[in-house]
Amino acid sequence: MLLNSSSAGPAAQNSILPPALPWNGESKSLLIPATDSWATPFEQSGLNQTPRYDETVAWLQKLVDAAPELRRVSIGTTMEGRDIVMILASSARLFSSEDFVASGKATVLIQACIHPGEPDGKDAGLMLLRDMTVKGSKQDLLEKVNVLFVPIYNADGHERSSRFGRINQRGPLETGWRTNARNLNLNRDYAKLDAPETRSIVRAINQWQPDLYLDLHVTDGADYQYDMTWAFASSAQYSPSIARWFENNLEPILAHDLDVMGHMTARYINLIDDLDPTKGLEGGALLPRFSTGYSDIRHLPGLLIETHSLKPYAQRVTGTYVLLESALKVAGEDTAALRRAIANDSAEKESEFVTNWGTSNQPPPQIQFLGVGYKRTESPISGGPKVEWLGNPITIEIPGQPAVAPRAKVQKPAAYWVPRQWNDVIDRLRAHGIPMETIQEPKELEVEMYRLHEPKISNQPFEGHVNVIGLPAAERRVEKFSAGSVRVPVSAPFGDLVCALLEPASEDSFFSWGFFLEIIQTTEYVEAYVMEPMAEKMLGEDPALAREFEEKLKSDDRFRNNPKERLQWFYQRTPFYDDRAGLYPVAREIKANESLTGYHDGPPLASDPNQRAGN
Repeated sequence: MLLNSSSAGPAAQNSILPPALPWNGESKSLLIPATDSWATPFEQSGLNQTPRYDETVAWLQKLVDAAPELRRVSIGTTMEGRDIVMILASSARLFSSEDFVASGKATVLIQACIHPGEPDGKDAGLMLLRDMTVKGSKQDLLEKVNVLFVPIYNADGHERSSRFGRINQRGPLETGWRTNARNLNLNRDYAKLDAPETRSIVRAINQWQPDLYLDLHVTDGADYQYDMTWAFASSAQYSPSIARWFENNLEPILAHDLDVMGHMTARYINLIDDLDPTKGLEGGALLPRFSTGYSDIRHLPGLLIETHSLKPYAQRVTGTYVLLESALKVAGEDTAALRRAIANDSAEKESEFVTNWGTSNQPPPQIQFLGVGYKRTESPISGGPKVEWLGNPITIEIPGQPAVAPRAKVQKPAAYWVPRQWNDVIDRLRAHGIPMETIQEPKELEVEMYRLHEPKISNQPFEGHVNVIGLPAAERRVEKFSAGSVRVPVSAPFGDLVCALLEPASEDSFFSWGFFLEIIQTTEYVEAYVMEPMAEKMLGEDPALAREFEEKLKSDDRFRNNPKERLQWFYQRTPFYDDRAGLYPVAREIKANESLTGYHDGPPLASDPNQRAGN
């Protein structure tokens, strides 16, 4: 029986959280009195509430009306018809994307509330915009950077607001819901582009060409001392120069500036076991479904910010403010080095594409982890172990995050050919901004295509799709493409993204997301009364086939005991069987003297689609 909040009793209507660690950071000085005419709704509320959509937009409009450095625009609409508001900030008071590029300044895109239960970035961003303009205390930041601020990315989820949104979070009093109006997690949607919200932010990225992309979140899980953490893609992934810029140019300054203001920082913390920190940190690549994985494969510096859910709301908001200020300062002062890193990665010099990622076999280094005391006992309720966080700081040595390493690679083709009938896929490629050529007349080509063997679909839906895996085997064919089909070049700076979406073994490919389910179904059949005599004749005419059949009977118990499968085996070896069964319809354009594609380091396997990395 499901209980609602009114019938579950007082215990179930309150979040039972571990003790809070004491905090009195210097960043409190960034707050202004609730009585100030420019106090944000968060500051007016006593630091424990976040404004709803209409209140947020109204306050921002009041600020825009008073600050000529700001302009409000809409980058799209949500499924329920709300504007996705973006605030433009420019000291030059020039507000077109062409003006931003022509200014020579770095452009920083700041995005909050992709998960509306995590509104820290929205309230911090409102404070910072105010201080960069009408209050003037941070006005110097706008002299060196242009800012794009999306305060409420998932506006529909934001308005599904109540005090029952985040049971494991210390404030604010009411929050929005994690997913959008169709229950999609927008931070799993960057590759597949199901939601209009995601298409809007990708369109904004293409239009405004930001140099730095900050995605603001709140993390959960275990308790520990750190209140400000962040993540970016490994240098082993698609943008190594950008990763090194983060490591060497941005990260040390963020850590210093936050430390001075009373905050504890670390790389994003994802424990292998939230009930036992001593097992260490989980590792893995950031996939294109996530904002940070997508920005990595787009060669856009993308940083995921994660405040810690068990810290008080005011601590998290002011910490986010400090981080934003620090990141804007670095982007403005280090623009040349940042753009060199972007240009270097955008050149896409690699001839191979990594389709599947894993972690290194080398043991990770031991690290000093600033944790919180805990007690583990057996639970009479769950029947398993339970953990109680005690609220006292401890330091323990644990295994750090293992290094990211490729598991499988494929040679990049010159281009992919997508037949016109797969119009949904073509539409999504266009929505990404990927250049392509649409042919006006039929074209016949010798191409390389994959036959997908042993396809398997997941036993439950994930993010509106049924995920698929299969073992691709390459073959050459002469294929005819009708007018309206598209040629998608694998060329910089979109080449890696094109491969990620169209190479079927790629973990976030359209095939993996189930956009090609039709190709793994059988559409023509054979009757047993026809196949039985035909199989007899085939065995009598072909001794090699007879030997193969006998060997199959001896080695495969399931096959031997399944009459339908045995007849199907013969049917597949007749010219009546569909020669396109299991044929992935997207073709690879081959070059002269190019051998068939081969995978390195073993067959591709899909990763767990529910992995938590990237929030």
